[in-house]
Amino acid sequence: MTRYLDICGVDDLAEPGAKEFEIENSRGQKWYGFLVKKDGAFHAYANACPHTGAMLNWGPDRFLTRAGDRIMCGVHGALFEIDTGLCVAGPCQGQSLRDLEVRVEDGRVQVLQPE
Repeated sequence: MTRYLDICGVDDLAEPGAKEFEIENSRGQKWYGFLVKKDGAFHAYANACPHTGAMLNWGPDRFLTRAGDRIMCGVHGALFEIDTGLCVAGPCQGQSLRDLEVRVEDGRVQVLQPE
C-alpha cells in the first residue's frame, strides 16, 4: 500500500532551505531523511552519505553550503547537487544520495514512506 507521510507545510521551509525528519519505514524501523527546497521545488533524500553511511548534517537542519547551492556532507565535505543528489566533489564523486518521492498535497509536503 502506498503511503505518504506529512513532513511540513510548503511555507514552513525557507528557500533555499533544508529540514531533517525521522519516520518509520513500512516495517516499523526508524528511518532518517531530509527535505530541501530550492527554486520552489522540493527534493527529499535519505540522510546518509554514500561514502561512509554517516548522517550528512552537521547540526539541526544544516545540510546546505553557505551559498545554499549544494548539499554538503558534514563529515568530509562532499558536495551534492540539490536537484539530483549526485556527488560532484569529494570521495564519493559520481555516486548519488538515495532519493525519496515527494509530493505536495493541500499545501503540505509529503514523502513516500520507505520500505
